Amino acid sequence: MNLVLPIVALAVGTMAFRVAGPLLRTRMTLSPRVERLASIGVAVIFVALVATSALVVDNGFAGFACPAGVLVAAVLAWKKAPFVVIVVAAAGVTAALRFAGVA
Repeated sequence: MNLVLPIVALAVGTMAFRVAGPLLRTRMTLSPRVERLASIGVAVIFVALVATSALVVDNGFAGFACPAGVLVAAVLAWKKAPFVVIVVAAAGVTAALRFAGVA
């Protein structure tokens, strides 16, 4: 019962932020510089998430197999390969390296 109020407060705050975006978009105009920085910020957060997911497992280094798979996926995505090809190639490289003993 003690956690109900904070959970409800977080839910209301989250919904307020989600609704505020579309409502305020027509009332506020952002400069091109701010819009560019916002799009760069999204990319930076995504790269940080991928890096931490690929490099760290249980507070330690994940080994070389997982980052190699991510690298293969990044190269294929850069070359605009189909999504299925990217996923299968990344998983295949990671599995092959782990099978070969490269943790």
